Amino acid sequence: MIRTIFAVAVVVMATSCTDLDVDVKSKYTEYPTESEVALEAKMADVYYAFRNALGNNYNRYQAFASDEASGLSFDGDYYDGAENVNPTLHNFKAEDGPLNYWPDLASGITKCNKAIDEFGESSDELTLSYIANARVMRAFYHFILMDSYGDVPILDKLYDEGEVIERKPRKEVAEFIESELLQSIPSLSEANNAATYGKPNKWMAEALLVKLYINWAVYTCGDVTTYEAATATNTKLNDCVKYCDDIINSGLFNLEDAYREKFLYDNGVHISDFIYAMPYDCVSAQGLLYGRYRSFRKIDDGTPVGYYGGSMKNSCAGIVAMNPEFASLFSLEDDDRNNAVLGGKVFVHDPLSGEATDEPYMYKGEQLEFTKEITLKAGGEEQLNAGADANGWRQGWRSIKFYPNPSEYSLYSRNQSNDVPIFRYADILLTKAEAILRGAEATNGDTPQLLFNQIRSYVNAPLLGHAPSLQELLDERGREFFDESWRRNDMIRFGTFESEYGFHKKNFPNANFDKSRRIFPVPQNVLNENTNWKQNPGY
Repeated sequence: MIRTIFAVAVVVMATSCTDLDVDVKSKYTEYPTESEVALEAKMADVYYAFRNALGNNYNRYQAFASDEASGLSFDGDYYDGAENVNPTLHNFKAEDGPLNYWPDLASGITKCNKAIDEFGESSDELTLSYIANARVMRAFYHFILMDSYGDVPILDKLYDEGEVIERKPRKEVAEFIESELLQSIPSLSEANNAATYGKPNKWMAEALLVKLYINWAVYTCGDVTTYEAATATNTKLNDCVKYCDDIINSGLFNLEDAYREKFLYDNGVHISDFIYAMPYDCVSAQGLLYGRYRSFRKIDDGTPVGYYGGSMKNSCAGIVAMNPEFASLFSLEDDDRNNAVLGGKVFVHDPLSGEATDEPYMYKGEQLEFTKEITLKAGGEEQLNAGADANGWRQGWRSIKFYPNPSEYSLYSRNQSNDVPIFRYADILLTKAEAILRGAEATNGDTPQLLFNQIRSYVNAPLLGHAPSLQELLDERGREFFDESWRRNDMIRFGTFESEYGFHKKNFPNANFDKSRRIFPVPQNVLNENTNWKQNPGY
């Protein structure tokens, strides 16, 4: 989000509640009528129930569950009951704290249902549009639940306290999401501006359909362990392309913004690649903590204090270490995305542009150097313990994609103002390429190679001289969408989730390769509140 601050150069489902109210007269509403103000007030709780989870636990757990990163500890520091080690090794536990974002989503669904119930039966066009907004957000929250946990309840009404809630097969949940989106789209706004930013509109709903359809074979296979990427039949590929084309042909989105600029702390509605993003603000919309976990553990002790170009007065965790196999993706000549990763010798960066300067960043009299290979302390396998010293803290390359404002980080308890995209135009292009590669009918003269090279071109990377393979497409998705919480989803669809990478290797202590790990266990506190449920198979 753009800010001027810069001082330096289910019972659980029915009752869980987070205070996520927003000012209805904020920048996201353009000259509303009194009627619009009243309707918008009813929706204030609906839009942002996912904010806290996306800004921390959901994102961190998704990254560790993929080949992007490993969750390190330092002689017990940040071990935290193995909550970061477990996802790194696919040893997911129902008690893992970061996995427990289910109540946030269930609370969001309850708020949607309350809004729909309050609107009641109406033929008024404006009211119908708000009902559609609530239904789309409800579908989105169901999507995140279904993608994470498999079989989940279809919560399409308000439940009485104590009323028994049943889980539904994942396939039925996917079909419910599809139906809700298709029924709601005609009533959604086609505008893409400050009034719709961070909220559902037609394009957000269609992007969610695209994501649903490209994963259709995964979500509808019945038993997730039976999904085989090489042989799976996806009956929704042409539908996927149809909605990709609708978004492309709208002319509302493009790749004109430079890669690094899209993710800086002053991003927002002006980023033409963002179809749907979660707004954050270090003061009024807190919750984004990516910088805390991805930055050097002792960044506040270096010289100068912080390689982000300003004093970092709050400490960093430094536990998100990029796996060496994933780090190798950032080696294409002149690829702008390479500069979103810190590897090797570290230099101080310009706080405004996020680009490196010539000034070395020093720690204890030596220039900090992040190692590509991650070496654990002797005997440190169980806790992924790299050691609580300069050598341990420098293990693994680090992401600076969501570049923090040092002043905001210091003044507002590590909170950042970077908005986080959930659906991007770049994803639509690569998804259309993938759908065609998997058998969809090509449209509008587009080929996988042409679509793929649109991405390569805007980041100044070498163009591909042939049709991309699925592996090349997966690699490109890694470069383009890392840190955006989609990598686990991609790996399951492409059939690489059980591969060896990082410390997720055969014979490494506690590493798990069972296909049941394609969905997470239901959080223990959710099971405790719903005693008629059983834990997911394999847990």
